[in-house]
This record gives sequence, C-alpha cells and structure tokens, in this order.
Amino acid sequence: MRYLTALLFFVLVNISFQASGQYYDDPKNHDCLKCHSQQTYSFHNDLMDREEKRLMNPYFIIDTVALRHGVHHNFDCTDCHSYEYTTYPHAANLKLEPMMTCLDCHGGDESFAKYQFDQIDEEVKKSIHYKVYGDVFTCSKCHSQHTYTTTARTSSSITEIVEYSNAMCLSCHNDMKRFHLVSGSDKPTVVDIHDWLPNQALHFQHVRCIECHTPVEDTLMVSHNILPKEQAVRRCAECHSSNSLLKASLYKYQNLQKRAEDGSVIGVLSNENYVIGSHQIPILKTISLIIFFAAMAGIFIHLTFRIILKK
Repeated sequence: MRYLTALLFFVLVNISFQASGQYYDDPKNHDCLKCHSQQTYSFHNDLMDREEKRLMNPYFIIDTVALRHGVHHNFDCTDCHSYEYTTYPHAANLKLEPMMTCLDCHGGDESFAKYQFDQIDEEVKKSIHYKVYGDVFTCSKCHSQHTYTTTARTSSSITEIVEYSNAMCLSCHNDMKRFHLVSGSDKPTVVDIHDWLPNQALHFQHVRCIECHTPVEDTLMVSHNILPKEQAVRRCAECHSSNSLLKASLYKYQNLQKRAEDGSVIGVLSNENYVIGSHQIPILKTISLIIFFAAMAGIFIHLTFRIILKK
C-alpha cells in the first residue's frame, strides 16, 4: 500500500511539473530556463558582493509549456544562440551578433524538402513585408522558433488552424508596441481598417487573414506572399460562391476535406467551417431548380387563364 501511495505521489508530481512548465528534458536547456522561464532572475553582484534579484524583460520570458509542444523542443538553446550565452552575465556584444535564420538549418536540405522552405523563402521575398523591410523581416517575426507548431499540417480543426494563424498576424497588427518596433510608425486598429467587412467578428473567428491578403498558391501548404492592402480581396463572391477560393486555401487540407467526383464538397457542412454560398449539394440543387421552374410554370399558367377568361 505504501509503495502504491509513493508511486501515485510521484506520478502526480511529475504531471504537475510538466503542466507548470518546470519540467525540462534537457539539462543544457535547464540552465537557460532557470532564468528565462521566470518573471524574475537572481545573480551575484560581484561589485557589491551580494545576491540581487531583478525583473526579467518580458520579451525574454519563454513559455516552457509552449516550448515543450513546439517543433524545436528537442534542441539545445545553443543550437541557435551563441555558446557564449552559457556564461552570465552575458557579454553585451552578443546582442549585436546576427540571429540564426530558418534557412541556416532548413535551406537546401533534402531531409526537409517536403516542407518547401526554399520555395517559401522565394514567396516571402515577393511579399509586401519583405519589400518594405528587407532582410530585417525574418521568419521569426511571425513564427516563434521557441513555440512554433505545425498546426496547419497536423490539426483536424478548422477553428484551431484559423485561431493559430490569425494570432500570428495579430501579434503585430493588433499590438501597437510590436507594430511600432517593426515599422517605426503607428497604425489604426484592425477593427477600424476592416470596418467595411460585414459580420467582422465572425470573419476573424472563422477565416484566416491570409485568405484575403495572399494569392492562392497551389504548390504550397500556406501562401507566404503577403499582398499590399490595396490588393486584398474585398469581393464577397470570392468566398461566398460555389467556386469559393477557400476550397483552394483554407479547405484544401486533405484531413479536413473530401472532394466528390463532381466537385462538390463532402464532410465540411458543419458549424465549424460552413461558408454561406460555397457549399452546394447536387441533389438539393436539382430539387431547388425543379421547384423554381414549377413555380414559374404555375405563374405562367395562372396568367394565361386570367387573360383567356378576361376576354
């Protein structure tokens, strides 16, 4: 009994540590996260010969729970950051060193070919972000190397994909501080910019920003060529029609959509991802046409008899 109690206690403590983000697989990362996962950090002030505690810069605090679920969770911090960061206090000139980019590891590597990093890089260089900010606008401006997950490839929920994707856009476009840090200018709010859009809240919840702000790219999972705002989609019929562009973008994931031989969409008629006007079931379409023509025939016959009887 005592053994079972001890075992249960160990399991509960283990789960608790994992949930709180205090459980780390790699001791090399543990040294960095002892400070970078906390609101405060402590160090020995050699000049004053005493222990001191300071507030951690909020931009340098790592969400360890998100880190554990990210694609790079097995990496050491020094795989991307200079090994000199293992000593503290960190040397000031380390902040001036150029950061590692995604292509430093993923570019030209056949083992990552299925993710099309090189083609994505080509698309990014066509985007308005790159044209305005150049090499300063790196992958990490949207995709955090610490917490990024392949939600679009792995999730079976349209809502989850939309929420995750839009959060990346809104992390700058709905955050004055971050937007100003990148652009050097202020901006109106996202709500004001999209005041022309009917049912704005519903669109933000169920459609990704990139649906309207990127061209459809069949060869990529997600289009990365962000268009200038003047070229954004504004015609409702682009999505709300039987030939909805969402079929070639948001709904193109094979794990979310099955296409019938006649081009209709099966399996997407749910509250989660239904788009008015974009889903048509052939039999219902046939029935509606029969009803329409029957009504027209009835009206024609009725008018004909009225004309005859009036004479």
